Amino acid sequence: MRIFVSIFEEAGGFISSFWKTLIYLKEIGKTRKDIVFQINQIGVNSLPLVIFTSAFLGMVAAVQTAYQIRDYVPLIYLGAGVAKGVMIELGPVITGLVVAGRVGSGIAAEIGTMKVTEQIDALEVMGISPYRFLFIPRVVAAMIALPMLTIIADIVAIFCGMIISHFTGIANYILFTRGARLFFLPKDLFGGLIKASAFGIILSLSGCFYGMETKRGAQGVGLSTTKAVVTASLLILLFDYLLGVIIFG
Repeated sequence: MRIFVSIFEEAGGFISSFWKTLIYLKEIGKTRKDIVFQINQIGVNSLPLVIFTSAFLGMVAAVQTAYQIRDYVPLIYLGAGVAKGVMIELGPVITGLVVAGRVGSGIAAEIGTMKVTEQIDALEVMGISPYRFLFIPRVVAAMIALPMLTIIADIVAIFCGMIISHFTGIANYILFTRGARLFFLPKDLFGGLIKASAFGIILSLSGCFYGMETKRGAQGVGLSTTKAVVTASLLILLFDYLLGVIIFG
């Protein structure tokens, strides 16, 4: 019973934090420099990890898609299958999960350390809202950075899928790119970017929320970091389904 009560309490606190963040969006102009700094921290510093992950993602997608379809449909559909799968699903979700592990945990640890060392209490004493000073820059920056990272992940994954298809003799460059172009829909790309933006909000808000909830010193910081990553990952998968139904029916 306590577990269910705890889950509902955390869900209520999470929603409350999101609402308070929305309220302080009117003061976003005061945090422009912090937003730019956080975009660098979240986006630019995550690039090597995202590129490495998406490269192998594209190669695996190409090989597995070819294995599934080669005996049933023409291989011109290989490029379409890889491109659509990456843009609609794999690119945004894998990027969101990877960044959640790197950035969400970092945000929770940073704010959690501020909480246990009473730096957040000092901000409140000075009349500075933690939601404006800490939440807004990170949430807005993640909402902007995740679609940018997803575009790069899509390009790298599709390119690496094309390369591996060509050099393994599955389908040459011309056949792969023809299929990708023939069945491309703008909705596929922009739907994936909408998902990525939502995932950015989720992972950053999760890190901020659990950072603010930190208690009991260093042990509490570690627990908050774990909760932030687990919650962000679960919510990314949940909202992936919900947004998929809404956008793609």
